[in-house]
Amino acid sequence: MIVTSAVRHAAAGTAALLLVLPAPAATASSVTEPTPPAARFVDPARLHRSGTQVQPLSGAPDAPSSVSALSWLVADASTGEVLAARNAHRRLPPASTLKTLFAVTALPRADQEQKHTVTESELEGIGEGSSLVGVQAGYTYKVSDLWNGVFLNSGNDAVRVLAAMNGGWKSMARQMQEKARALGARDTRVVSPDGYDEPGQVSSAYDLAIFGRAGLQDPAFVRYCSTAYADFPSGSWSYGIRNTNRLLTGADGVKRYPGLIGIKNGYTSEAGNTLIAAARRGPRTLVVSVMNPQSGGGFAVYEEARTLLDWGFEAADRVQPVGSLAPARDGSKESVKQAAKEQSGHKTVPQAGPEAKKEAEKAAGKDAGRDAGREARDRTGAGAAGAAGPPAGSATAGPPAGSVAGSAEVAAPAAPEKPGTVSRDDVPSRPWAGLPLALVGASLGAALSLWMWRRRSDRRSDEGV
Repeated sequence: MIVTSAVRHAAAGTAALLLVLPAPAATASSVTEPTPPAARFVDPARLHRSGTQVQPLSGAPDAPSSVSALSWLVADASTGEVLAARNAHRRLPPASTLKTLFAVTALPRADQEQKHTVTESELEGIGEGSSLVGVQAGYTYKVSDLWNGVFLNSGNDAVRVLAAMNGGWKSMARQMQEKARALGARDTRVVSPDGYDEPGQVSSAYDLAIFGRAGLQDPAFVRYCSTAYADFPSGSWSYGIRNTNRLLTGADGVKRYPGLIGIKNGYTSEAGNTLIAAARRGPRTLVVSVMNPQSGGGFAVYEEARTLLDWGFEAADRVQPVGSLAPARDGSKESVKQAAKEQSGHKTVPQAGPEAKKEAEKAAGKDAGRDAGREARDRTGAGAAGAAGPPAGSATAGPPAGSVAGSAEVAAPAAPEKPGTVSRDDVPSRPWAGLPLALVGASLGAALSLWMWRRRSDRRSDEGV
């Protein structure tokens, strides 16, 4: 009887305590997964197809059909998304648009105020019929003067001197080749850094757009390529030079393009007319590349670039990207497949070899006991273990070239939970399963003490009677 009464009082005390305790925040059935953002899939292989590539959405303007260039491309300079292209990877002679790669490679390496006295040997080997700005041996020039000669007058003599200051002609070609690969431009083969026609020297509309976009990240590059007029020194006097990009200057009857930044035009008998152009309208900057128009005369390259820029600004938010200027990892099919997976929201990371796996498992066994308590304390939505990403300091946004050999697809670490949501792992399996045993024991003890107090009171009452 006494035990039954004690249990009854304990149960009553526990029930009362539970009534004042807050209910768990959520149960397993009430947890909702966060809605992932819509995947923006870009097929990296699409730009390797021939013909015009564009994916219009509702209300998009028709793709340019009047552009006669053998190859062209329109891209958003900020995101690198390719809005449309035609024969983007067709390899063609680039002419002086290759000077854009030369500038991207060599411009950041020199002090623009540095002075240099030109020697005869530095001007040797200039191709017949080359465009010249008038650099003379024995004269002293600032580096900034030489770069004005490169960008405005497309001077092959200025390129020769700057290349000599950066290791020499052949070394400069190698440096440019390495830079092209680092940027993901794999259609380009550099033989002559100034763009002069040489057997085997080629690029593509895709690569030229990459070089133009890379140049726009450098304020000095932007300053030079957008300069319409400058003075070029010649001993004790100087003469004026004008940018040969007619979209910038409005020369020869070509109407200036509003918001044009630059970048570089070119012409050789093998390449025909070529052009990389960039323009800004509002918050958006576009870059276009045009290679060898087949009709319309010598200035058609400017009008076709104008057409592509106009179309791009109108269509920018109404087309699905058909590619990206983002750096490629390597030329293998595996890297193309990996890029496609990453564009669609998947992640791929290098897989450790057998020895590394053994070491990792061994270390994990040693640390398991030590980390168990820490993991229990920190389980608030952060993943228990995440796959290691690419090493910091790589030249590209993703893993460095060649680092994806034998890679395997793995699940990306779980994103942190949004405030107010509950991780599924943190929800108790039963309504009061998470209630601490010590609290229940305290409740039972309090109820037992209450019962004993009441029993003593009853005895005193009986004795008093």
